[in-house]
Amino acid sequence: MTRSRVPSALFGLFALAAAVDLLSLAAGFEPGHAGVKPLLMPLLAAWAALRGAPRLLVAALLCGWGGDTLLLFDADAAFLAGMASFAAGHVCYLVLFIRIGRSRACVPLLAPCYAVALITTVVLLRPDLPADLRLPVAVYSTLLTAMAYTATARLGPVAGAGGALFLLSDTLIATGVADWPQPPRPDLWIMLTYLAAQFLLVRGCLGERRPAQEQVTSRQVVAGAE
Repeated sequence: MTRSRVPSALFGLFALAAAVDLLSLAAGFEPGHAGVKPLLMPLLAAWAALRGAPRLLVAALLCGWGGDTLLLFDADAAFLAGMASFAAGHVCYLVLFIRIGRSRACVPLLAPCYAVALITTVVLLRPDLPADLRLPVAVYSTLLTAMAYTATARLGPVAGAGGALFLLSDTLIATGVADWPQPPRPDLWIMLTYLAAQFLLVRGCLGERRPAQEQVTSRQVVAGAE
């Protein structure tokens, strides 16, 4: 296999693993899900790295891998550790978005919408959550919402859609913990929105980084010509 084909092969493996995972969840085949889930984010991270992804983007994806793996264990400590791993990933995303992005005109309209969604979700979920999860969920929800907002505010609609889907995915998890009514096969919808979210965040970051790299290259060419 030539070097130029490696990224395509890695993305193909990621797509295959994602399909196996989703089909396993749809069929209720838990071993298939448990076997494939830990492979998803490392494959996506490797693909992104070969396409020139910043280290913070790779770190965010690997934090997602940590959270994915920990949430496979049915224990309160594993759930909290998984939440912490995802929270670290959101911090990586936030710092990255601020570094490589630029302010968008939609910011004044977007901030109140996300603020209302955050407050409403936290207030409604609080009575139905276990007491030891209320504060961690509130803190995590704030960080997640900040990431989702910043994705749109700094990178635009592609990453913004990823941030919104991440918010939806984790809200489904939280409502499940709170024992709210769930759609059929909730784990399928959680993983579907989560995988789409991570992929769109990666595409949004890579798409934003490329024009910046081209601009730097153009400046170097001009400087060399002078």
